[in-house]
Amino acid sequence: MNPQLLDKPADQPTEEKLVTLYGISWEKFKAIEAQLEDNRDVRLSYLSGVLEIMSPIGEEHEEVKRTLSYLLEAYMREKGIRFYGRGGFTLEAPGYASGTPDESYSIGSKKEVPDIVIEIIVTSGTINRRELFKPMNVPEIWFWKSNQLRVFHLKDGEYEEVSRSTFFPDLDLALLLRYLGYPDQYDAVQEFQSLIRGDRSEE
Repeated sequence: MNPQLLDKPADQPTEEKLVTLYGISWEKFKAIEAQLEDNRDVRLSYLSGVLEIMSPIGEEHEEVKRTLSYLLEAYMREKGIRFYGRGGFTLEAPGYASGTPDESYSIGSKKEVPDIVIEIIVTSGTINRRELFKPMNVPEIWFWKSNQLRVFHLKDGEYEEVSRSTFFPDLDLALLLRYLGYPDQYDAVQEFQSLIRGDRSEE
C-alpha cells in the first residue's frame, strides 16, 4: 500500500487518490479495515475480491455532498415527509460486499437498511457502486457525477434508472440539480426552500 495515500502533507492541495487491489479475500479486507479504522480520511469499498482505497476525500466531493443533503432535507421538511438521516455508515453483505455511502436516509421510519443512499463520484473507481449496494437491497441509489444527477431504483433485484425518485415523485431532479449548481450554498438552499413554499416562481 502506498503510504503517501494515507499521509498527505498539510501544505499540499487536497486531491482524491484511488488505489485498487485485486484478489483480496474478505479476511484480508477486514484486516486492512481494522488497520485503518482510526484514519477518517480513508474510504474503503469492497466487492467480491476487489478493494478500493480512496484518500483523501476532496473539497468538491464534500461541498456537493453537503449541498445536496441540505437541499433534499429542506424539501422533505417543507413537504412534511418524515425522514431519518443515517449519514455515511458502512453497509455490508459479509463475505462479499462492504461500502460506505456519502449520505443515506430512511423515509417514514427508522430502518436497518436505509431507503436512499447518495454517492458523490469525483474520482471513478473499478467497483460498480450499484452492484456494491445491491446485496443489502437498498431501495434507491442517487449518483452525482460530472454535474449530473441520476437516480436508480431497485426493481425485481436490479437497479433501473428512473426520472424521479419513487420516494419523492413530485421532486423535479433537474430543478434540484440547478440549485445544486449554485455558487453559494446558503443562497441555494434558501431560494430552493422559498420555491417549495410557493414564495417565488420557477424562472
